[in-house]
Amino acid sequence: MTAQPETVPGLLDGPPRVITVGAGLLDEALREQAVATVPVAWRPPLPGTEQALARVLADPRRQEANAVAVGRLTAARPHLAGVRRASEILEPGVFLHAGPPITWERASGPMRGALIGAMLLESLAADEEDAADRLAAGAVELRPCHEHGAVGPMAGVVSPSMWLFEVHDAEHGGTAYCSLNEGLGKVLRYGAYGPEVLDRLRWMDQVLGPALAGALERTGPIDLRALIAQALQMGDELHNRNRAATSLLLRELAPAIVEAAPGDAAQVLRFINGNDHFFLNAGMAAAKVSTDAARDVPGSSLVVAMARNGTDFGVQVSGLGGRWFTGPAGVPHGLYLGAYGPDDANPDIGDSTITETSGLGGFAMAAAPAIVRFVGGEVADAVRATRSMYEITLAEHPAYQIPGLGFRGTPVGIDVALVARTGLLPVVNTGIAGRVAGTGQVGAGLVEPPVEAFTSALQALSVLGK
Repeated sequence: MTAQPETVPGLLDGPPRVITVGAGLLDEALREQAVATVPVAWRPPLPGTEQALARVLADPRRQEANAVAVGRLTAARPHLAGVRRASEILEPGVFLHAGPPITWERASGPMRGALIGAMLLESLAADEEDAADRLAAGAVELRPCHEHGAVGPMAGVVSPSMWLFEVHDAEHGGTAYCSLNEGLGKVLRYGAYGPEVLDRLRWMDQVLGPALAGALERTGPIDLRALIAQALQMGDELHNRNRAATSLLLRELAPAIVEAAPGDAAQVLRFINGNDHFFLNAGMAAAKVSTDAARDVPGSSLVVAMARNGTDFGVQVSGLGGRWFTGPAGVPHGLYLGAYGPDDANPDIGDSTITETSGLGGFAMAAAPAIVRFVGGEVADAVRATRSMYEITLAEHPAYQIPGLGFRGTPVGIDVALVARTGLLPVVNTGIAGRVAGTGQVGAGLVEPPVEAFTSALQALSVLGK
């Protein structure tokens, strides 16, 4: 007697449901025949990463290490504790800059412009030509902000007479710094260094910095985690849109500014009120102190820094210490101001990608539909960008939530292994600096990080995991 093949009860009792992977043609054909499908957006791993990816995914430390690292990041409680003059924390003869290490010889136009402006601001050079000559000769030492507990937007140049937001992590005890925001247009961080730029910086040194320092002595620490969470629900994404966050911070500070600097209060309040990006720098320091809490967890593949110096784009990974993994910075795609166009744009620059690293900025664009008016695209693009980032992150932020996604937490904790496995790169929105020193801002848009920054970090992790 011939044995009958076993059957699965109920398998063919109802209409089929088909999972489709890859090309959409099969999915479309089935749908035209009224067959229910579940399309899966599967992508092959990044080319050349298969062996390294397999070793990293097999590392027995990775799952627990990543849970520890992302847990520290999301548990951080950044508070704005004060405003300090950079001379209090800078070593003599040192300027800080954004991104991975860079030399004068390799520096881009906006980086050179900002360094020249800092030399003139500090009276270390007689004019532009003298400043360039002195910088080329090594008159000051250039060091990355990230390696000194700081971050800086765009060129990120910090010199002694600049003032810094000081942010403390009430959960883990860390501290991070970021310069004060100058506003938009021709400003030092975009590489401009004309008289109006230097006059504004001198006013910030003599008036704005002391007024803010005095105000924070009166208010005490301000809870930035709570403020950021509220701003997300008011339409900010905390990188290129900070209107709500700036307004909330101004509400906290205004009475104390009047008390601390009654003679200058009106001028200070008008300056902050006229600068929608004023909160950005405080938010960057909050992001920095949060991601720093996740550093140095052996076996972790969590990204703790993404930064650009106008020449290189670099990442740092929790399990790899302070090593930088770099690739060429790309030119952003977006909207340009006035008669400027892509030919006027410098490759991407700045430490402000610390916002994306902490689950904000490009990762939170679904919270800020109005951002598309600044960086280009449609509202649906902003939502898609945020949704895609859940595929390369380890967690959803418990405090930073997006109303339009049902108050889902923002995607947070970029994993270099997930980047390699999915082929998805982090979404970054950014300002665009003019490539010629002294130009200033020429636009804003989106930029794609270089693949090699992540694949080289993955390769280093795979060697350590052997």
